Amino acid sequence: MTTESENKSGRVLVIAGSDSGGGAGIQADIKAIMAMGGYAMTAVTAITVQDTTGVQDVHPIPVSTVISQMKVCLADIGADAIKTGMLGYAELVEQAAETLDEQARDTPRIIDPVMVATSGDRLVDRRAVESIASLLVPGAALVTPNAPEAEILTGKSVDGVNGQRRAAEALLKRGAQGALVKGGHIPGNPVIDVLQTIHGEWIFESARINTTSTHGTGCTLASAISARIALGDDTQDAVEAARDYLHRAIAVAKGFGNGHGPVHHGWPMDRQDER
Repeated sequence: MTTESENKSGRVLVIAGSDSGGGAGIQADIKAIMAMGGYAMTAVTAITVQDTTGVQDVHPIPVSTVISQMKVCLADIGADAIKTGMLGYAELVEQAAETLDEQARDTPRIIDPVMVATSGDRLVDRRAVESIASLLVPGAALVTPNAPEAEILTGKSVDGVNGQRRAAEALLKRGAQGALVKGGHIPGNPVIDVLQTIHGEWIFESARINTTSTHGTGCTLASAISARIALGDDTQDAVEAARDYLHRAIAVAKGFGNGHGPVHHGWPMDRQDER
């Protein structure tokens, strides 16, 4: 008998912005999905002018073009998971949600509520945040906010594990099937991430790495999770595998740039070369 996981082929449609510096956004998404064994498709929502020091400019893609990218990929190739990243304004969120309901209603959605870049630059407006909370969080297989994003989405203070738990509970009450409230922005060692799903709770810990190479960590983690879910992993197994991948990618980062440098997305391929 063929199981559901055996039918999964790792196809991930990413709906997110482009990062000219290559460390975050669509570029990070593609690298992470490939490193985890998946296949990445993209619907680009914006072209950003950015490097490791910050976002210099943002050029939104017309909503109709974003939706067209989604529709052709879903109609032709299909998807085993959907991952959303930078959705800068409410109209885009609304039309993207409508398109997913029409063409990928039963496909797991991993919602990375990208709101603020590592450099501190704000990437979405207030109405977009409200639309994400009302249209994309309900029914999501997983929502992956960091502590500041979780506070914005839920109104809960997130300054430790108890706050992370409260925020995760609030996201589940809003209709998400899972919430991973990340602790990288919370001071202390180790870094603690709290995962709650409709099936239970898991606490993940990892040693904090003293580095400035943290650009794109949120995009990278969510995309790695998406790839593993697209290949048939349960949510908790996908999160564990993706966290291990990201932790190593941070540890072996090459130190590019003069600001927050990118992680080393391709380290699994380095290991293959060593063999």
